[in-house]
Amino acid sequence: MKLWGGRFKKAENKLMEDFNSSLSFDKILYREDIEGSIAHVKMLAKSNILTEEECESIQNGLKSILSDVESGKISIDGDYEDIHSFVETNLIERIGNVGKKLHTARSRNDQVALDLRLYAKKKAYEVIDNIEILQNTIIKLAEKNNFIMPGYTHLQRAQVVTFKHHIMAYHNMLLRDKKRIMNAIEILDENPLGCCALAGTTYDIDRNFTTKELGFKKPVDNFLDGVSDRDYIIELLSCFSIIMMHLSRLSEELILWSTKEFDFIQIDDEFSTGSSIMPQKKNPDAAELIRGKTGRVYGSLIALLTVMKGIPLAYNKDMQEDKEQFFNSLDTVLSCLKIMNGMLSTLKVKEKNTFKAVKHGFLNATEAADYLVNKGMPFRDAHKVIGEIVLYCEQNTKSIEDLSLEELKKFSTLFKEDVYSFIDYENTLSRGIKKELK
Repeated sequence: MKLWGGRFKKAENKLMEDFNSSLSFDKILYREDIEGSIAHVKMLAKSNILTEEECESIQNGLKSILSDVESGKISIDGDYEDIHSFVETNLIERIGNVGKKLHTARSRNDQVALDLRLYAKKKAYEVIDNIEILQNTIIKLAEKNNFIMPGYTHLQRAQVVTFKHHIMAYHNMLLRDKKRIMNAIEILDENPLGCCALAGTTYDIDRNFTTKELGFKKPVDNFLDGVSDRDYIIELLSCFSIIMMHLSRLSEELILWSTKEFDFIQIDDEFSTGSSIMPQKKNPDAAELIRGKTGRVYGSLIALLTVMKGIPLAYNKDMQEDKEQFFNSLDTVLSCLKIMNGMLSTLKVKEKNTFKAVKHGFLNATEAADYLVNKGMPFRDAHKVIGEIVLYCEQNTKSIEDLSLEELKKFSTLFKEDVYSFIDYENTLSRGIKKELK
């Protein structure tokens, strides 16, 4: 049964019917559609638009459909246009003509807007939960591996940091990601039910009742905006894109660190794969897939921005394209958060190798320059002196801290015995990031 057709003489072309159908992907909204319908019919009875008997019959019918779907007694498939027609058709088959009264004072426009807001809000909280799980894993990993390692700029060894400090940078990124999603939830938390097609209804309905019943903060202020707004989906896709950017950056570092060239970490076998031809290979495929799937989420954001950029108010069928983009990106970001959590919870950090990289990277060169500045030398002159020392070390396969005081004095008479304490890696950390982490 279609929810329309009275003014048509010809049946819909089968090709058009398939092209127009959204059941294959919007069936995921079945619970939200039924919950929204129950709130709507309760409001109709409260407003004396339906009798209490009609309200009870419709509610019971809707609850039975929900129960049968979740138990597997019925499956959401068949020749239906969308999830709304599936629910309404099954309702009428179960309770008869009274089921046709469900749609009183409602349009599919505000119905789908409601379903999507309810679903988006629920799943946004699920993303937040998974971000918090990953953050907790990062904290545990950081505390367990407070080892000295190189910090990089331009992918060149720059200054000494700790693995804890490095990995906790991603904890901060995820904290901002969580705040962005919470802000998006705050903005989307408005009830579009009652907007109907675009201009409300002549029935004396109670929008505040359904708002409270469905757990929204308030009804939408403008009916036209209520049925045609997809800003909240775009905002969530933007949030997801930033999350994926952060996960992709972390993935790239895990991939680099797991190579034999770096050899800083070992990714667990559970999150690695092998080669069909090279027996020695252990590939960081989990991290590579996260990095690759980032583009998929970016694509969904751009796709929906493109859909919405040129359509007039209010609802247009173009907007059906919002769901697949949102559902796919949501599934992607949730799976990537879970996979990253699994990788980090089983990750092993190789302390000896991270320290060896520090020793060979002249990572106390900046501190050596600061030492000379503290002795009265202008920084630009100190920078030049230490650059010459690094060149000397490279030519003689030494580290700065391995040079004798006599060797150092060849470059500047300001060097004293206390330089070794000043440029000690642990001491440089104590003057820098260890203070921050207290």
